[in-house]
Formats: sequence, C-alpha cells, structure tokens
Amino acid sequence: MDTAPISARLARVDDQLAALRRDHAAILAASEASNADDEHDPEGATIAWEREQVAALIARLEEDRAQLTAAAERARDGTYGRCERCGREIPAERLAVRPAARTCVGCG
Repeated sequence: MDTAPISARLARVDDQLAALRRDHAAILAASEASNADDEHDPEGATIAWEREQVAALIARLEEDRAQLTAAAERARDGTYGRCERCGREIPAERLAVRPAARTCVGCG
C-alpha cells in the first residue's frame, strides 16, 4: 500500500502547526504586553477572539496529526487500507483524499 499520501499530509500538518504555534505565541506576547484586560479594552475582545481561534486551529491540526500517525502505524502493521468495520479494502481514491480513513465509504 502506498503510504506517500500519509507522509505528505503529515509534513503539511507539521508545517501548519509550526506556523500556528508561532502565531499563537505572538498573540500571547502582544496580549501580555498590553496593560488592559480583555473585558474593558476595545481591542481586548479581538485579541481574545484571535487567541481562541488560533488555539482551536492548533487543536484540530493536532487531532489530524494523531489520526495520520495512527494511519502510519496501521501501514507498518499491515492493516492500513482495510475497513475496520467490514474488513474490505478501502478504495485508493478514498485514501488519496483521506489518508487517515479507517472505514470504507459504506461503513463510514
């Protein structure tokens, strides 16, 4: 089974995570540099919103990374590309789009 899509997607996710973590650190630094609190500062709500949005994106990418890592483990143990519910082969087209897929379309 070709695991190149897993590796490629993992590399993209890692790049995106690194960029978002830098953004998050910059937002935190900017909010710490301000003496105002989020509740009473007109800009505070925007900073808080940005901080939460970036944190949510990081959490989502971390979940994607965990799923891709699990797919890589399945590839190593020989179960990658098999539906976990019915045992049939997951079509290559589905794996190309969703490399971490654990089920076929029928069972998903």
